[in-house]
Amino acid sequence: MIKQFKQDYINLASANLGALALYATDDFFAAKERLLHDKEPVFIEDKYDDHGKWMDGWESRRKRTPGHDYCIVRLARPGFIYGVVIDTSHFVGNQPPEISLDVCYCTGVPDEETEWTTLIGKIPIKENDVKACKVETDQLISHVKLHIYPDGGVARLRVYGRPQSNWDEVSPNEIMDLAAALNGGRAIACSDEHFGVMNNIIFPGKGKNMGDGWETSRRRGPGHDWVIIALGHAGHLKKVVVDTAHFKGNYPDTCSIQAICLDDDSLGMDTDALIEESKNWPEILSEQKLEMDMEHNFGHQINDESGINNAVSHVRLNIYPDGGISRFRLYGTIAKCGE
Repeated sequence: MIKQFKQDYINLASANLGALALYATDDFFAAKERLLHDKEPVFIEDKYDDHGKWMDGWESRRKRTPGHDYCIVRLARPGFIYGVVIDTSHFVGNQPPEISLDVCYCTGVPDEETEWTTLIGKIPIKENDVKACKVETDQLISHVKLHIYPDGGVARLRVYGRPQSNWDEVSPNEIMDLAAALNGGRAIACSDEHFGVMNNIIFPGKGKNMGDGWETSRRRGPGHDWVIIALGHAGHLKKVVVDTAHFKGNYPDTCSIQAICLDDDSLGMDTDALIEESKNWPEILSEQKLEMDMEHNFGHQINDESGINNAVSHVRLNIYPDGGISRFRLYGTIAKCGE
């Protein structure tokens, strides 16, 4: 189920996208901000701080009074939620036995007058586990409130959905980054993400360092690495940006791009089938030389004869043979498949 969430939606509770942990009743042992970190949680056996054992997540102290703890999170952008993941990795003996999740929409900071709706009622949680919950709601959501009963630690909260995008209000001539995560773009699959997460390349802003990009392991056999991106909206591509910022001894030597437009009937395609089909997508950018720590802009190099005059909805970025990319931008105008 988690694999399907990652393919179809983006994590609106991603710190790298701009989600914020606004308030927690208690985060004595582990800071609430860690709950939203994009990297998978880790356990460092001998790491302690002034409050005790360092844990990679949010952890409250042992409650000695009535009630329970909770944390309020502002999503990176208001959107529609389809899946929630509660991760208690490495919390063993200190995880909450139960959790629930409330949601709301407000333009400012939630206060005592904010009306919260229960999205996930109280459910049991296991230690050192990853629990995925499929949810159904037509409510536009800006904030979530994670309740833990009565106290304890949670490593990560993932809230998978689609940001609100008023495409009807976008001019057909407006140039925008159709791959941007905050515009609904998402990384569906890649060959390898040993050193860096594939979704990083469509996150806002410049990469902070090598860890804030997508980097594969050193390839020792034949072939090359790749990543498949679903655009937030199909469109005509005008410019492509491949940024290797911070990657100096480990940037790809060259890159190329393939693309296609998938209609609504194809959007639920199995990931493995999509990967296999992507090998034969038309090439819209032939192999281009890359340089270290540099933003590469490709415009006239885009191949009109490949069908780029028609809209595309999915692209496959190929890197040869391996390496790291900081950011990937696909600028264009919105359109429908076949246009």
